[in-house]
Amino acid sequence: MNKQDLEERLINFAVLIVEIVETMPVTKAANHLAGQLIRSGTSPALNYGEAQSGESRRDFIHKIKIVLKELRESNICLKIINRTNNFKAEDKMKFALNESNELISIFVKSVETAQKNDQKQGRNHKS
Repeated sequence: MNKQDLEERLINFAVLIVEIVETMPVTKAANHLAGQLIRSGTSPALNYGEAQSGESRRDFIHKIKIVLKELRESNICLKIINRTNNFKAEDKMKFALNESNELISIFVKSVETAQKNDQKQGRNHKS
């Protein structure tokens, strides 16, 4: 998967999050969870865009770790919303839960690869 495909996937995930939130009822609990999900669910796409302009390899790694952190937060928030039935779009919820798990897996590997490359780069410069 190239950078553009991954960026598009993150944007689609953010749109999906917005669509799920729009189906939620207006209650104290739902409003709280909706606000949290909007922040964490749209953040990965924005932070990934920022990571592409990282000032260094370490800055890139840091920003990719933020993407991963926000994806994990979104996944947990989706699970809470799903268990409390505070939504109406069941097909979208199932897809969002699956997609967040897949994106988390992708970014775990991305962080691991970037860190290995950073360590190799560090060893090559010390020689």
